[in-house]
Amino acid sequence: MTRLAIYPGTFDPVTNGHLDILRRGLVAFDRIVVALAENVRKQPLFTLEERKAMILDAMGGDARVEVDAFSGLIVEYAQQRGAKIILRGLRALADFEYEFQFSHMNRRLAPEIHTLFLMTSEESSYVSSSLIKEVAQFGGDVSAFVPELVRRKLEERLGAPRLAVAPAPRP
Repeated sequence: MTRLAIYPGTFDPVTNGHLDILRRGLVAFDRIVVALAENVRKQPLFTLEERKAMILDAMGGDARVEVDAFSGLIVEYAQQRGAKIILRGLRALADFEYEFQFSHMNRRLAPEIHTLFLMTSEESSYVSSSLIKEVAQFGGDVSAFVPELVRRKLEERLGAPRLAVAPAPRP
């Protein structure tokens, strides 16, 4: 019997924090489906196909990882895929409050589906896709927070990063 989990999100773009949760999830599960949410409340920077390609590239073609898209309720998608676990990452208290609500609603809608939370690594605890896009938009260096392909795609989409400012000359 294959242990399957669904890891939903917009992943716009995928960050090293997302990948950390995915890799650690693979310790507990035989397969993980990264379910790209078609979120009607968000206007993504990257298309579903671009996000899918970035995740697959970052995971080095690991056959245990599948990337798919879904719309609607995540519990219905999990049921369609035959998964009993929804994998979620938590960064901070604000994430917990948000995820707490969704987890309980999902349990009410589909009691057979469980949510498993993994805490992010310390170095990723403050990083979000939104923050990455904002920093990149203003020319900041995001290379420590995203895979190289994602960094390049952000640069292509948002423009080249600004050069570092040289220190002022001493008087």
